[in-house]
Amino acid sequence: MNDSQFAVARPVESALATNKLIRNTYTLLSMTLLFSAFTAGLSMTFNLPHPGIIITLVGYFGLLFLTSYLQNSAWGIAAVFALTGFMGLTLGPIISYYLTMFSNGAELVMLALGGTGTIFLGLSGYALTTRKDFSFMGGFIVVGALVAFLAGICALIFNIPALSLATSAAFILIASGFILYQTSAMVHGGETNYIMATVGLYVMIYNLFTSLLHLLGAFAGED
Repeated sequence: MNDSQFAVARPVESALATNKLIRNTYTLLSMTLLFSAFTAGLSMTFNLPHPGIIITLVGYFGLLFLTSYLQNSAWGIAAVFALTGFMGLTLGPIISYYLTMFSNGAELVMLALGGTGTIFLGLSGYALTTRKDFSFMGGFIVVGALVAFLAGICALIFNIPALSLATSAAFILIASGFILYQTSAMVHGGETNYIMATVGLYVMIYNLFTSLLHLLGAFAGED
């Protein structure tokens, strides 16, 4: 094979690898979302209490570290399901709270779910079809997420409702930006591991849903 043939083969191989990465990511993401919904349903059925912020953070970061460590092995897939299943268990009590505390709780949950799906599909579709490079957003997302996370902890500790609402709004913007960033990274080669791509997108979907639900409860909830 001469140099010109190699030049043609390389872009083709790269495109095939990118398509495989995207296909594997969205397949695994769909499966983990279904599994997370299943564990959330179990949590609601058995009326399990929320584990609390400390256990949630320890469990999340511990399983996230484990997934990252195992990302290049078959055990990484098991770690992804462990992480998303755990997050589903923490989500069940949150949904139960809105269903019991608000007369229109079911409507709020469905609106949050629909809004999450619309935002995710719209932004992912935009990044995939336009193939724009959103790598420049990486630094802003990291800083924004850190500031919003610390603000959320402060709002929880000091019981500041206004700060809590502002944090939820910030997380919606950060999650939206990350979806563009992560999808673009898969298209342009910045992300080559479908396990870590799945985890990143799942966490943003989780944050989108809970943040939208919080804002809807605050502004549209009916006692």
